[in-house]
Amino acid sequence: MWKDYSSGFIKNNKASSLSIMAAALIVTLFLSFLCTLFYNFWMDETARIILEDGDWDGRITGEISELQLSTIKSFANVEKAVINNALSGAKGTVVDIYFYNRKVVYQDMPLIAERLGLEENEVSYNTLLLSQYLIHDPNAKQPPMLLSLYLVVLVLVSFSLILIICNSFAVSMNARIHQFGIFSSIGATPGQIRFCLMQEAAVLSLVPILAGWLLGIALSFGVIKATNLLASQLPQRDNMLLQFYYHPAIFAVTILASLFTVLFSAWLPAIKLSRMTPLEAIRNGGRLQLKKKKKSRLLALLFGMEGELAGNALKAQKKALRTSTLSLTLSFFGFSIMMSFFSLSTLSTQYTYFEKYQNVWDIMVTLKDTKIEDFRLTEKLREIRGIQDCVVYQKAMAKVRIPDSWQSDELAALGGPAALDGPAAMDGPAAPDGPAASGAPDSDAAKEDGGWLAEAPIVILDDDSFTAYCEEIGITPRLDGTIILNQIWDSLHSNFRHRIYVPYVKEEQAAVALLNAQPVGGQTEGGQAEIPVLAYTQTVPVLKEEYDDYALVQFMPLSLWEKTAGQLGGAEEDSYVRILSENRTDPAGMTALEQEVSRLISPDYDIVSENRIQDKITNDLMIQGYQLILGGLCVMLALIGIANIFSYTLGFLHQRKREFAQYMSIGLTPGGIRKMFCIEAMVIALRPLLITLPLTAAFIIFAVRASYLNLSEFLPVAPVAPIAVFSLAILVFVALAYYIGGKKILRCTMAEALRDDTLA
Repeated sequence: MWKDYSSGFIKNNKASSLSIMAAALIVTLFLSFLCTLFYNFWMDETARIILEDGDWDGRITGEISELQLSTIKSFANVEKAVINNALSGAKGTVVDIYFYNRKVVYQDMPLIAERLGLEENEVSYNTLLLSQYLIHDPNAKQPPMLLSLYLVVLVLVSFSLILIICNSFAVSMNARIHQFGIFSSIGATPGQIRFCLMQEAAVLSLVPILAGWLLGIALSFGVIKATNLLASQLPQRDNMLLQFYYHPAIFAVTILASLFTVLFSAWLPAIKLSRMTPLEAIRNGGRLQLKKKKKSRLLALLFGMEGELAGNALKAQKKALRTSTLSLTLSFFGFSIMMSFFSLSTLSTQYTYFEKYQNVWDIMVTLKDTKIEDFRLTEKLREIRGIQDCVVYQKAMAKVRIPDSWQSDELAALGGPAALDGPAAMDGPAAPDGPAASGAPDSDAAKEDGGWLAEAPIVILDDDSFTAYCEEIGITPRLDGTIILNQIWDSLHSNFRHRIYVPYVKEEQAAVALLNAQPVGGQTEGGQAEIPVLAYTQTVPVLKEEYDDYALVQFMPLSLWEKTAGQLGGAEEDSYVRILSENRTDPAGMTALEQEVSRLISPDYDIVSENRIQDKITNDLMIQGYQLILGGLCVMLALIGIANIFSYTLGFLHQRKREFAQYMSIGLTPGGIRKMFCIEAMVIALRPLLITLPLTAAFIIFAVRASYLNLSEFLPVAPVAPIAVFSLAILVFVALAYYIGGKKILRCTMAEALRDDTLA
């Protein structure tokens, strides 16, 4: 009997069955897509980390003997310990350690170091690789939690999918309350009713679950191919192309999660339905009714009687439409916030990086582990056709004592260095949008008796470039002194985007005593060097470095550095070559010039090359990739809400035909019913927009102010068109859903609508 009844109901109520099948399809599609895409990104990121950093778990650096190596291997959890010959050298022997159980690496490595008598700073961990397996340093203040965040989002999304399919089952089951009341009155038990409903759920969902699983795999494969298409336009594309992976565990997780979601979603309304008494079920015709009469004054004022009827209907259906409202609101809010964020980020990066450096550098070459005095190809570089300007430089760090009497009057009036934000570490380019480091005077300018001990970054230029710099600022070129950047950011009266500078020191001293930046036992290693001051300036040489947060930067020629390096020290390991091209708008020409420079330098030096135009192309493609993925998630979230609306409207025939028959019996015309449908569709579609637009506007105003931009600068690049298209798509699909449902209602005659459909 139950089998015959269920199969008969499915055949005779195709609209209700299709809504359940569509909901099951979307749920499985979403789960399959997210699980497959997440697994592929996880596999790709793990492979990238292993390629760049290796697959070791822990590493020890020090004087390791064969006996100590055997001691490491003797630990029960150590799978193997291998000497890394590529990294071993003057700093000691490097041993890569692999564990059987990675979960206890942060407990076992300190024990190994203690057994070997090594210090804690001689132990290191493959933090990024371990975080891929959700293994984090318990002592880390900010462990890599991105993977954990992805998992949390995945779980939350999976649970939220229960809402849409649960609503589909509820719509179908509510239409049959009267029928099940009759069955209960003739002896059907609650368990039999639940079994009947669960049986229908299983039959209706089996094929959509399998179809959604396959479609989810196909969709994730398409996203990976689209990502690779964007990455293929990059010069380093071989390291950025994604591989497609699939694992049987993903199939198991997807199918089991989908089955659980479907069955649990069917179980919730089935439980509620089976607990109703026969009398209560027979009296309830499955119609949606207002528990408390309310007037929709605004809709009544705008659209008359039809507006008030539509408002009451929406309030009665509030619970059924809750999933749609939430999904559409979140999708529209997420999409608008995402597009606004990327537009603002692109604008800010354009101002602070690409436009700022357009006439500063085109190609940057980092000479790894190379001192500037050891680089011998400067003249050959300048002979390459297409190079307008070439500068070779290196960075170092020193300190300088600043007596109170040497401070400028402007700085003293502000309260001295302690009152201002300290200079940041010199590692350009600085983050384009991040605020400057604050509260750093104790590390950058330490108070002493009668003055301050401040950091004095050094930029060492090749002699020809330093001579050109002297001519640029209008002084007689000399190679026996330093030029001091005499400025400090007045962070009390300006922000990081619109900075105001004041002189750091009085421009009266003819020489400066630079100290070694690395004190040993309270003494400076190598002593100090007395350097003549050629000039004080606020004009910097044209380099990639940013000096916004620096104070007392020393620009000196290579000839002078070779004489003072022994006293000062503190030089970085790498040197840099800054190249300005004659044609800085041609990507192909810039790439060819970069390749020619690399061919000249790479045989003798280990280099890393950057191309400004290619950096911009890469940045634009990365933003497009982020927008593709995040936008796709927003679209799928919108599909959940739209699917919920379709499932609701497909249930019109059983839920609302009596309602409209009653309206027609008192004189409401089919045109009035159509007007009601239009009003309901408009409210459902516009409500998420009206809720999120003020929130989006508030976010934009906050973000623009936080970035210290003007709203007039953002408005020309505001993502009005994408947001409008997204909004229009929501309106169109909601209108389509109501058109389909309304068409079914209007086809019914009044007699057919009022007829008892208990055994439909």
